Amino acid sequence: MAEPALKIDVAPQSRAGDRTSRERTVGIDYLRTFIVLLVVFHHSVLAYVTFGRFDRVHYLWSTAPILDERRWAGFDLVVIFNDVFFMSLMFLVSGLFVWSSLERKAARTFMRDRLVRLGIPFPVVVASLMPLAFYPSYRMTGADIGLTAYWRQCLSWSGWPSGPAWFVWVLLVFDAAAAVVWKIAPGAGAALRAHGTAIFASSLRSFAALAAVSTVAYMPMLLIYGRWHWFALGPFAVQASRVGLYAVWFGAGVAAGAAGLDRGIFSSRGPLARRWLRWAIAAMAFFVLVVAMELKPPPLAVYAAGFAAACAAMGLAMTALFLRFASARTPSLESLNACSYGIYLIHYPFVIWLQWAMLDADVTPILKAVFVFAAALALSWGAVAALRRVPMVAKAI
Repeated sequence: MAEPALKIDVAPQSRAGDRTSRERTVGIDYLRTFIVLLVVFHHSVLAYVTFGRFDRVHYLWSTAPILDERRWAGFDLVVIFNDVFFMSLMFLVSGLFVWSSLERKAARTFMRDRLVRLGIPFPVVVASLMPLAFYPSYRMTGADIGLTAYWRQCLSWSGWPSGPAWFVWVLLVFDAAAAVVWKIAPGAGAALRAHGTAIFASSLRSFAALAAVSTVAYMPMLLIYGRWHWFALGPFAVQASRVGLYAVWFGAGVAAGAAGLDRGIFSSRGPLARRWLRWAIAAMAFFVLVVAMELKPPPLAVYAAGFAAACAAMGLAMTALFLRFASARTPSLESLNACSYGIYLIHYPFVIWLQWAMLDADVTPILKAVFVFAAALALSWGAVAALRRVPMVAKAI
């Protein structure tokens, strides 16, 4: 059976190995699920940030699809906090079991499974759910050509919004690159294991390597394209400045997985989990740095170094917390974990339509955001749980 796009799986081991495997993967599984929840919450609060701007001429260029008149500055900090690390960390988690899957399945079977998990959901989501998701935003421009005509307009070459699904096609490209390396470079596995073991044996060394390599990958694109420019060709979109950054984090996940997660910083009893409090403090210190850079922007080269270091510290801190404290599986979390990839794929229309429905509600922005998040999560979770009862759909999500 094909495996999920972000799902953790491990090769069969001895009973002792199985026990170790379960101990080490529960934290990673729930970390992945938590990142998906952060994504849903991030999108839920974007309508209520104080820096939001809606462009009635080019609505897809707006800060968020829906912007409410009621705003709260606290959500500005939430959005900044998430934006620093959560997608980079998702790419790292997505890479952790890539090499073991390649060694088990070989490139052809690996890519066949990736196409089922990523290649099929992407066009389905961007052709069906994303036009539906952005329709309220289009209506906020004052135009109304009808939903059907709008749908055809969205599917035109020039204006095809992909929403959060951008992650799916980028991950598929990274997976394909890993498969090519596995195929044409027989010695790559040994090199990955050697470098991964050396780098990820120490939490401080891991931070230094991630911060340094991320800076090198992030800075050139940032200097050329600035912070907010997106490459887009039809539905294939990605934030220009972060292409290299995401590739580094995915590659770090591949290297760490090749080295083995029963040792080094990804072990539930490793140096990262043991020093979780230090990394939590470091993450908050770097977050303060990022906020300071937002308030008084430094030169872009300085910003790149500060952002990359903050990304590394916050990503490692979040990983440390889940490795340290997520030690047992529970039925409710297992259901959420099983549905998390599907929730990522389908939550966006629920979020935007709920925000649109709440525009005239006479409540605080905090209550609006909490309602949107809770309702969107419940609706997405329920919908995915129902869809997963269909065998063909379950293979993809």
